[in-house]
Amino acid sequence: MTRKKVKLAYITSNSASKATYKNRMKGLTKKMSEKSTLCRVHTCAIMYSPYKSQPKVWPSPMGVQQVLSKLEMILEMEKSKNMLNQKTFLSQKITKATKQLKNYCKENWEKEITQVMFNNFCGKGASMV
Repeated sequence: MTRKKVKLAYITSNSASKATYKNRMKGLTKKMSEKSTLCRVHTCAIMYSPYKSQPKVWPSPMGVQQVLSKLEMILEMEKSKNMLNQKTFLSQKITKATKQLKNYCKENWEKEITQVMFNNFCGKGASMV
């Protein structure tokens, strides 16, 4: 059985808005904890509140710092792995275009052969198109 469509609307009551925000933050931190435990990955969350000037961090400021430093290190390795200079970029493009050209030539050849065979079966002769 399907659920009916939920209408999205702003919560007008300030107290209800704060309560909803608090509950959703609890739910979010619980989900982050579950992901961390079940998937054996390092997770962190930085949550900015419209009600407080300081952001809330999960699991701790030190834990967030460790996760972000690991992420930056991984991003640097990925950047260097995927770096291209102009020569390698152009050679990859040329290789791709050459491969595509071969595929198009093969398709055209197959279509021409099919057309010649069709013409022969219909009795029109063996003229190439």
